[in-house]
Amino acid sequence: MTALGIALGLVSAAVFGIAAVVQAQAVRGFESTPDGLWGFVTRSVRDLRTMLVVVAYLVGFVLHAGAIWLLPLYLAQALVAMSLPVTALVSHRVEDSLSRTGWIAVGVVTVGLVLLSLGAGEPGEVQTTTGFVAALWVGVAALAVGSTAGRHLPGALLGLLAGLGYAGSAISVRGVGTPVTGVVAFAALAVPSFSLVAFWLYSLGMRRAAVPSTTAALIVAQTFVPAAIGVAFLGDGVRAGWWPAVVVGLLLSTTGAAVLGVRASGQKSRDLGEALNDASR
Repeated sequence: MTALGIALGLVSAAVFGIAAVVQAQAVRGFESTPDGLWGFVTRSVRDLRTMLVVVAYLVGFVLHAGAIWLLPLYLAQALVAMSLPVTALVSHRVEDSLSRTGWIAVGVVTVGLVLLSLGAGEPGEVQTTTGFVAALWVGVAALAVGSTAGRHLPGALLGLLAGLGYAGSAISVRGVGTPVTGVVAFAALAVPSFSLVAFWLYSLGMRRAAVPSTTAALIVAQTFVPAAIGVAFLGDGVRAGWWPAVVVGLLLSTTGAAVLGVRASGQKSRDLGEALNDASR
């Protein structure tokens, strides 16, 4: 079951990584920045590329959900961190300019994931308690309130908030199971609620050609928050004697993905600056 979960997680990372490239192109093609979440939604439903991204994310989410059910959250989320190397590798410009540091970062992520895979224990049980679901919706409300300041936030904070949204979506999956009760239904509704706000915040950051730390903040938040909550509160296990390897693996995979994301974003920023200089001549 662990091997299947890892396979699902890696395929979902590939889907997310490719979709992110298309998402960036789509939101940068908007004539103006939407004022809020509702404006972004109404604009997006009329844009074919954005709708294709949404479909891709839905496919990736189903695969990711399978990984979350089969693996501890720390491993499932670390696998999703592979979406950043995928984004860098499938983007033609980034691929052509991928430096030695970039390739080292890919290797670091891979080593980290191997350590996590070797140390992963049994995943926690599905959570169907009222308290768990209530906490999810408190999180949704807090993220929605925080997103109202989206127009005034720097790129790093937008990435952090988006990462927290995707973290909340991953945690919510642990509340979805059978039999389907009212509590399970509310947990299921929290998944798209978190994801929608996170999608908007991440799109807003890319629309602004945000600083490279935006992507790094997103991947750190969506990896470390579910990992900590999974182990502390949801019963995710670690093999006996493998705690140091799991901690090192989580740090390596997240750091490597963040470094690669920063370099890719930095290259895009330089390309944008060169294009603007050429246009002004």
